[in-house]
Amino acid sequence: MAAVDWFAPAEVAEPVRAPRRRHTPARRPASPIRSRRKATQRRVRGHIVWMILLALLLFGVVAVNVAVLRAHVAVSNLDQKRAQLEAKNQALRSALSAASSAPRVEAAARRRGYVPASAGNTSYLDLTPRGR
Repeated sequence: MAAVDWFAPAEVAEPVRAPRRRHTPARRPASPIRSRRKATQRRVRGHIVWMILLALLLFGVVAVNVAVLRAHVAVSNLDQKRAQLEAKNQALRSALSAASSAPRVEAAARRRGYVPASAGNTSYLDLTPRGR
């Protein structure tokens, strides 16, 4: 083995420099990065558009449900009013029927001095024209 002098000035080879490349515009790496950015932006824009469309669709569904609920409430109120009016009409019909009943009319006539005609004195009057 050779003796090594650790304290002697070292003979070190100088580093070999790599040949410099000319700085030409890097077309090839730049275009994939741009196209990737554009594709990513397009995808993000597409997702945003779909999310907006979905939100509008859901808003439309909610609006239709609210409209149907309001219509149902209005129909329910109208049904209640109809039932009340039918009950009132039935009560009025009953009162009219009671007011125009034969015993009531007969009692009112007797109070005014009228007497019922006998069956033998009753005759019918023909009001149709004779020329026919």
